[in-house]
Amino acid sequence: MLPNFLLTRVYGLENLAVDECARIYAFNHNNSIEVMMVPVLIIYHLGGRMISFVIDWMYGKVPVLGSLMDMTDPVYVYHKRSALRWIEAKRMTRPNDDTVERCSEKLQSGKSIGIFPEGKRNRNPENLLKGKPGIGHIALKTSATVVPVGIDFECRKRKGRIPVLGRTIVRIGKSLNFRHQSDHYLTLLADTSCKSNNNSELNRMAADVTHEIMLSLAELSGKQYSDSCPAISTRILETTINPKEHLCQV
Repeated sequence: MLPNFLLTRVYGLENLAVDECARIYAFNHNNSIEVMMVPVLIIYHLGGRMISFVIDWMYGKVPVLGSLMDMTDPVYVYHKRSALRWIEAKRMTRPNDDTVERCSEKLQSGKSIGIFPEGKRNRNPENLLKGKPGIGHIALKTSATVVPVGIDFECRKRKGRIPVLGRTIVRIGKSLNFRHQSDHYLTLLADTSCKSNNNSELNRMAADVTHEIMLSLAELSGKQYSDSCPAISTRILETTINPKEHLCQV
């Protein structure tokens, strides 16, 4: 927490639930440092309740860092290659099950998960990357509430870039609930009579949910999200970035 005490300001702590329900925490992704700082910040304000983050497998193979990562019981993903040969040699080429299934199992067992739906670091200071649909499938498959968390930097607009390390602003948004869509999703998932058509509809629903999550992250991070999604109409919402809102200095 020490870097957070020195560098981070947090808005929206009232949107962190005090109950024990499992949730999906969704974050935009800018640089490497925030992967350590922001998850610790959220866990701290949840009273120490752990979040299992979906992270690239290579972080778990780095000495010391891997041990810290393992403490959160992460969901490792294995599709990326490591640039370091000695780490790449340890990559699991055939994981036993897919990421959506593993995340769903954790949520159904009562554990919260954390996801960066952009899928990689995005150093563009103005725009978010297209969100990966996996978070939509997980939310619909489990009916779990999604808590969007936007990560921003004080110098982003002034300097026109994402800093390697800088004063960080974390905005926690209001929870997103997709229970109604989830009921329909689960009905289609259980229907084996027309599997190909159902799969197309499941993917469309997951894309719609992912799009809504990314719109919330755009609001909270101060970036733009322009990926088109015909099924969801564009909504003009009151901005979350309000200079007069209550500020909690961490």
